[in-house]
Parts: sequence; structure tokens; C-alpha cells
Amino acid sequence: MESFLISQSFDKAAADAVAIVVFSEEPVPPELASVSAWLDEIRVSEEFTGKPSELSVLHQPSGFAAKRLVVVGGGKRSSFDTSALRKAVGAAVRSLKQKGVKTLAWWLAGGDAAAAVEGAILGNFEPDRLKTSSKESKALESFSLLVPATTAEIQAAFERGKALAEAQNFTRTLVNEPANLMTPTILADRARAMASEAGLECEVLDQDRMRQLGMGSLLGVAQGSAEPPALIIVRYKPSTPPATADHLGLVGKGVTFDTGGVSIKPAEGMEKMKYDMAGGAAVLGAMQAIAQLKPAIPVTALVPAVENMVGARAQRPGDIVTSLSGKTIEVLNTDAEGRLILIDALTYAQRLGCTHLIDAATLTVAIVVALGHVNIGAFTNNDALLNRLLAAAKAEGEKTWPMPLDDEYKDLLKSAFADLGNIGGRWGGAISAAWFLREFAGDTPWVHLDIAGTAWLDDAKPHLAKGPSGVCVRTFANLAMNW
Repeated sequence: MESFLISQSFDKAAADAVAIVVFSEEPVPPELASVSAWLDEIRVSEEFTGKPSELSVLHQPSGFAAKRLVVVGGGKRSSFDTSALRKAVGAAVRSLKQKGVKTLAWWLAGGDAAAAVEGAILGNFEPDRLKTSSKESKALESFSLLVPATTAEIQAAFERGKALAEAQNFTRTLVNEPANLMTPTILADRARAMASEAGLECEVLDQDRMRQLGMGSLLGVAQGSAEPPALIIVRYKPSTPPATADHLGLVGKGVTFDTGGVSIKPAEGMEKMKYDMAGGAAVLGAMQAIAQLKPAIPVTALVPAVENMVGARAQRPGDIVTSLSGKTIEVLNTDAEGRLILIDALTYAQRLGCTHLIDAATLTVAIVVALGHVNIGAFTNNDALLNRLLAAAKAEGEKTWPMPLDDEYKDLLKSAFADLGNIGGRWGGAISAAWFLREFAGDTPWVHLDIAGTAWLDDAKPHLAKGPSGVCVRTFANLAMNW
């Protein structure tokens, strides 16, 4: 989809549809004065009340160049923030493209140009790439953001929004691929291609190199699969020397398919386990955006990519592995594999000079029990870093909730045979999993984001398609840009 920023009056936009936000319990906007009778009528009949993402369409509107005039509910003006704008545009795109609209113009008299174009690009994404239906494509071909006057600030916001949304859709595309088309090797190839196009450095450690380094925890998960593992490393370096020695490390879980291993998962729902690399995809998407936005600090992304399979060589419950840090781990449950690959990546990130670490992982069902599908769960050993991340997440509309890491939870990981076990029992599962990771972050400021409940939409939203959400991409980019 092409996206344009245009300084043009609302009624002069020649498009299949022109849209404007109308708020509940407010008078007719001046831009709609010529069709005030129509707007009054649909309000009286309650066909349109102005509720968030509600739509009503007037065909062949008198005095307008567009074929359709669309009013989009914004709810109460006092509650209409950038997140609401993003959702309103996305909902309009998703609804109108199903009605044959190919070109849409959106009137933005006030508000964030970045959020508006993000809503359009994200709303236009569909997870049906592999369908062979001969039906005409329902995708929107052109989105024009109409503003009273184009300024350098608005232009910069528009370009930033495009970069972020396209990066988020890149992440969604990676997560959406079935496991036969997204192995660790393929993920590494896609990372290389993205890095080459974006002007980033990319290095991939193969199985032999990881064995030489001593990444026994990561390799233990991978040993049951015929597909070799990969540790993907993507680096961004600012063009001018940074003002501080800070170096942000983004680590993403990259399990391209998770059977659970010998501790095998139930068959029902296992097909969704292709999304178990959503954290890894998110950090790669963030790097694509960061390459365009050019923050002032270096950022390195690490994605430990493996398949967790059942095979003659698969690791067994009770096995003890030695991590890159030198600590030993008793593998009590092979389905708690994400933490086993993340810890070697966290240790290696510190060896590469990362001074602050953020990891994202579809780590536990327990976080879904705690927070549902609304909030990301955030855990930290450093409140200052967590507060920076929470501010970035709030600015981007990616709801994130801080979770506890009290010392008492660490006791859940005790093992009689190794330095620690990889699970902590039934209760507080998301917390014990985070404590496991914390053991390997050490004193380095670190935040863990458990995105198991937010990385995948089981049902479509008015503004987003069913499937991968691409969560964390915008938060990570915002964090780097505002460091």
C-alpha cells in the first residue's frame, strides 16, 4: 500500500472514500456542514452514535470530490489519544476495503500523523498470504493523510509512523509463516536480507561456533531437531559517536516451532506454536525501524533460533546442561525451553558490550492466566530501566504491566543436582521463569517482557487482523529513540 501526506481541503480529496472522525455528543464538525442534515439523521436513528470505531457511509456526497464520505466514531474527545486514533484508522481501513474501497483519504485536523498512518498500514495487513483463492484482492492500494498544512514536524511524524508500521508488519509476516517455511535457518536468512537492505550488520553463529563457545543450554533444546539452530546477531551503530557508553541489547526468543519436546504439549492448539518465535521477530522488526529512525545509541539484537522437537536425540527431563555463563541447569521440563535458549543469548549480549538488556518472549501460559490478552508482563532488576520502557510502551499504546520479582520466588528454582532447575512449580510460573532469566542477567540492568498473551490474536479486532500482532516493535524503537 502506498501512503501519502497531502495538504488539501477535506472536500477536494479525490478518492474512493474520504473519512473524518466525529465525536459523540458533539455538534456537527464544520467540515461536514454541507451534509449536516444527513449526520443529524443517522444520529437520531442511532445508526451512528460516535462510539469508538463506529462507521457510517454516505455515497456520492454532494459537494465532495470523493465517491464516499465516511464518518468514524471517536468516542469522547477527552479520551481520544494516539492509541484511539491508530485504532480508528485501522478499523476504517479494515471495514472499507471489504466494501471494495481501494483509495482512502483521512482528514487529520489535529492529532498524531504517525499514529494515523500506522493505523492504516497495520489495518491493511492480512495473514492469508498462502491462500490461492482467485477472488480479487481486498487490500487497500492507497492511503492519503490530509492535513490543513504540511510542516516539517508533521512530515517527520508521518515518516516515523510509516517506518514503525512497516517494521511491525515485517514482524507479523515472520510470525505468520508456518514452521515448515520458517525454520531457524530461514529466519536467519530473512534477518540477513533485512539487515542488508536496512544497512545493518548481521552475523549468524552456527551450531559448531555455539558449541565452541559453550552454549550448552541453547544447544540442549536444539538437539532433538533435524533443523540446526542459529544465533542471529544484528547490530546498529550510530553515525556519530554516542554521548554515553550505553549500549542497548534486545534479545528475542526464536523457537520457530515448539512441540514441548519430550514433555510434549497436547495436540489441541499445537499448530499455533509457530508463533513461539514472536519475541525474536519483534526484535528484528525493531531493528528494521531503528535503522531508519537512527537513534543516538548503539543497539544490538540477538535471536537464539531453534526448533523444540521430539526425536531420538532430544533432551530428557532430568538432563543437566551447562550454560554459557558456566552455571548448570537441571532440565525438569523440556517444554520450559524458551528460558534455556534466552540465557545463553543474554550472557553473550553482555560479552558483546550491551550495558542494558531487554528480552521479549512468548514464555509462559502463566502470564496469560495473570494478565489475559491485554497486557504484556514486565519483570526487572532495575526500576529505572523499567520506567523508561513503561514510558515508551505507554507512548506507543502497547499496554505493559509490571510484575513482582521478590527474592522469595527465587527459592522455587532450587535443584539438588544442579545450580538451578528450569521450572519452579505450578504457582507463580511467570515469576519463577523471569527469576530464572534474572540469574543470568546478573547486575546488568534488564527487563523481561512476557508476551505470550499479546503476541497473537485468536480473533480479529476491528483494527487488526487475526493472527500475529507484532507487539513490542514500536516500544523498542521508541525506547531507543528517546534514550
